[in-house]
Amino acid sequence: MNEQQVYTDLNKIFSDVLKKPGIQLSAESTAGDVEGWTSLTHMILIDTIEAHYKIKFKLNEIVKFRNVGEMAASIMKKLTK
Repeated sequence: MNEQQVYTDLNKIFSDVLKKPGIQLSAESTAGDVEGWTSLTHMILIDTIEAHYKIKFKLNEIVKFRNVGEMAASIMKKLTK
């Protein structure tokens, strides 16, 4: 899986969870940039991402994500292990 596919998947997951069709995320996207991305929906997003990729984030990883790019990089790293 390549980085572009991860972003395609994340766009769909965010659109589905936040019920906002057509979300287009970038590496710099943060919760402040995406309507409906709150602390509660963040945990739902994390759970959905983990289930989609069959991976598990550690709590210290989750709290360090500053943007979607860091989340995508962590996903890529876990998928290549």
